[in-house]
Amino acid sequence: MCELTPISERRACRLAGLSRDAFRHEPIPTPATQALSLRLVELAQARRRFGYRRLHDLLKPEFPTVNHKKVYRLYQEAKLSVRRRRKAKRPVGERQKLRASCRPNETWSMGFVFDALANGRRIKCLTVVDDFTRESVDIAVDHGISGAYVVRLLDRAACFRGHPCAVRTDNGPEFTSRAFIAWTQQHGIEHILIEPGCPTQNGYIESFNGKFRDECLNEHWFTSLTQARDVIGSWRRDYNEVRPHSSCGRIPPSKFAAYHRAQSANNAVISNPGLSQ
Repeated sequence: MCELTPISERRACRLAGLSRDAFRHEPIPTPATQALSLRLVELAQARRRFGYRRLHDLLKPEFPTVNHKKVYRLYQEAKLSVRRRRKAKRPVGERQKLRASCRPNETWSMGFVFDALANGRRIKCLTVVDDFTRESVDIAVDHGISGAYVVRLLDRAACFRGHPCAVRTDNGPEFTSRAFIAWTQQHGIEHILIEPGCPTQNGYIESFNGKFRDECLNEHWFTSLTQARDVIGSWRRDYNEVRPHSSCGRIPPSKFAAYHRAQSANNAVISNPGLSQ
């Protein structure tokens, strides 16, 4: 108004509902806001694929009174926005809905992710996810993984979690091998095979593998198999115990799983009081 009309600064501020002091002097952030901004930038640099909502979830323990709107404003001022990737256009086909799980350990989804060491040698990662809790059950890393290898890894995971009721896989040779089929029959596990060329039918593991590539494989340069196992193991622990998940009520998957296991135990005691004695 001052530039385009002959009115005074005092009258322009009064018409705009703005004090002259605010017009003449830019606001100075408080020490608390400066600390929040520095911590936000630090987290964004450590987790480059996180948006402001996930960063806000990570900031809650340190800044419990700060809401997501303030985090978004500081996020925009620091120019931390994540570049959106263009999705490949695929022909529209008939989509089959995933069968939702109702409790932990009901269905495990699994698949493979490939990468290479600095010397060019390929490494293969077997990823296993609990569909209900979104926990990473295991990530095995090796130069080659056969059907018998998969069975040994799943039995090792079952020592701590128990065997699932069902497993969902693609049609890879590791999951259609005699060793894997015999394992599912031996433990009475339903084997859900998706249709060839339909990765959306295995959406849980595809979503997890996308995060795994973006946040771990694409951020590190592996020089040896040992280093790859250490880095991937650290990322898996962070994913399960620290990283908030939107499908789990914006808490880490391990906390979500612990809550449901405790709730199931309480329900069992209520239905059968003799178990508490």
